Amino acid sequence: MISETQQFEVFYDGDCPLCLREIKFLRRKDKHDRIRFTDIAASDFSAAELGKSHGELMAEIHGRLADGTFVKGVEVFRNLYEAVGFGPVVMATRLPVIRQILDLGYWAFAKNRLRLTGRCDDGKCSVS
Repeated sequence: MISETQQFEVFYDGDCPLCLREIKFLRRKDKHDRIRFTDIAASDFSAAELGKSHGELMAEIHGRLADGTFVKGVEVFRNLYEAVGFGPVVMATRLPVIRQILDLGYWAFAKNRLRLTGRCDDGKCSVS
């Protein structure tokens, strides 16, 4: 949970058109600068500095809490939406059945994200 003074860092793929649309929305909603946006596709980004590989970060969305703890998948979105004031909606996503559906849906999306966003080379959709 993000407090009013904490900052949540999200690591997003700036080459992903769908991801960029979501990031633009969140930037507009982040009126109190509670989110730090880090583009893992930027030329100066180094996954190694985080103790992660670029492939790990590309495989599914990652975020970092103010205490340095990493979260990934749907939990990142929960933190992002909570940071911009959608707490009541976020609470609903923690209910067992809804949580399972969202986790499964995100897993399927993440696994196919490159293909779905037209970013496969020669029919291969692998992350480096």
